[in-house]
Amino acid sequence: MIENKVLLNNGVEMPRLGLGIYAPGEKNEVSRAVRWALETGYRLIDTASVYQNEEEVGRGMKDSGIQRSEVFITSKVGNDEQGYDQTLRAYDQSLKRLQTDYLDLYLVHWPIRDTRKETWRALETLYNEKRVRAIGVSNYYQPHLEELFAYASVVPAVNQFEQSPFLYRPELLAYCREKHIQPEGYSPLVRGRKESNEVLESIATQYEKSTYQVLIRWGLQQGLVTIPKSTNQKRIQENFDVWDFELSEGDMQQLNALNADVRVADDPMDY
Repeated sequence: MIENKVLLNNGVEMPRLGLGIYAPGEKNEVSRAVRWALETGYRLIDTASVYQNEEEVGRGMKDSGIQRSEVFITSKVGNDEQGYDQTLRAYDQSLKRLQTDYLDLYLVHWPIRDTRKETWRALETLYNEKRVRAIGVSNYYQPHLEELFAYASVVPAVNQFEQSPFLYRPELLAYCREKHIQPEGYSPLVRGRKESNEVLESIATQYEKSTYQVLIRWGLQQGLVTIPKSTNQKRIQENFDVWDFELSEGDMQQLNALNADVRVADDPMDY
């Protein structure tokens, strides 16, 4: 039995399944998707300043009528916003666009070599001033985290990185758990590129679920907070309908064996 929330290393509760926001063609798609997600039962919304639709996320939340305190909002500082003072300004701008006075989680979006240390220092300032409930990183692999630990005063609460059976990093998952960092997986659906994979289809048929639901469930059973992206109402609802089945150990092993280093985003080791 998987709980629908996880407890972060600072005692903050985070929903285990959320709606990922990216950059669809029309901005109003985002506000509708956020409203539909909240109506469906999602309570985690993940966005970033670089997606240029934080205003739409804020509007979708207002339109939903759900109280701000019931929704866990994550955003990220963009690559061109990094540095100490720049990050503090970027945080204020994100709050303004989202129409809120705090974030539940703020992440360093990518480990930009020249600025990531000062960016993390800014996040620690925001956290110590109680302006954000938790701070973390995104797209950090072990070398990035080891460097971070050399100067960090606060252990990241979350590390968000690309993860699916087709890009499976068990050693990174184990490292995060060892350091009490909650792993969070983005692009769990591989942007639809593996929807017709034979192994995936066979397992989905067995459970009478879609291949997308199997991919989401795989992430949940790996202990990941999982944030599938969609702006389609039916798909948003379907992606949330993953709590009534459990993949067997054998099926999990079959899915683990699909790893082929298939990425839809950059390789963090290039940073």
